Amino acid sequence: MGLFSRIVDKIFHHDKPAATPAQPAPAAPTAQAPITPQAPQPTPQPAASPPAPVDVEAVLTSMADIQGGGGNWRTSIVDLLKLLQLDSSLEARKGLAEELGVHVREAGSAEQNIALHKAVMKKLAENGGQVPASLYQ
Repeated sequence: MGLFSRIVDKIFHHDKPAATPAQPAPAAPTAQAPITPQAPQPTPQPAASPPAPVDVEAVLTSMADIQGGGGNWRTSIVDLLKLLQLDSSLEARKGLAEELGVHVREAGSAEQNIALHKAVMKKLAENGGQVPASLYQ
């Protein structure tokens, strides 16, 4: 899983409870146990509507409030990654830049980091997030 996928997961699924363990399957009837008729199957429910778009700014603001700050996540890729509790090292940012096709100046430069932050925000918007244009233009 690439770093961008982990960013999406942290933002889009921030409030989802952990999956509950599956219930064990009922034991098959044995020769000694009487076979009981199966309960009627529930009627299928209509397909659920697609989830509402995630308000990325609201999620990140909430996370920053909970963590007591969040730095300058609105413009800093390093602070954004730290807020999401992801690796913000130069190597991680180089990988993210490759993943998103961001090649501006040298890796780790201010220009590269600004372009990388904008690319992440734009990509979040392209993947169903509600992101104010001011965060990626």
